Amino acid sequence: MEFLKHLLSEPFVLGLMVGLLPTALAWKSALSTRLLAKKERQKHTKELDELQTHLQTQLKINASGNESLQKELDQLRAQNETLRINLAASQQKPGRAEMRHLQITEAAVRSMREQAPGFAQAWERALREAEQLAEQQDHGLVKLVRRMIPALGQGKNKSDSTSAE
Repeated sequence: MEFLKHLLSEPFVLGLMVGLLPTALAWKSALSTRLLAKKERQKHTKELDELQTHLQTQLKINASGNESLQKELDQLRAQNETLRINLAASQQKPGRAEMRHLQITEAAVRSMREQAPGFAQAWERALREAEQLAEQQDHGLVKLVRRMIPALGQGKNKSDSTSAE
């Protein structure tokens, strides 16, 4: 112990101790800072990996959603084009009024063929008869029969003209 007391009383040893103590504390502090920084770096690396995984998952979900929306948009475009074509085709088909007028005109032409002399008067009379026939066909039992068998309602003119002769 005496030796230790004598050693501690020496100014060199005392100065060395005073100098080594802060150095040891600084070295310990630097070591703990390095360990803490290493742990933080590992924590941040792990968090970054998780965020990258999450971002990749989110991008895959968005890509599949965009793909399904694109497919649906393509289907809707195709359906729109089909509907546009169908609309154009249906607009080309004659309507009910045109069909009725066509049937009246055809009945009048048949009647005209039977009654050729005096074309204008015969035409007007045949047109009136065809309109009356169409009016009769639009009401009652004749309408029902005509809907079931469309060609039946046009045979009346022949039977009337043969009975009139």
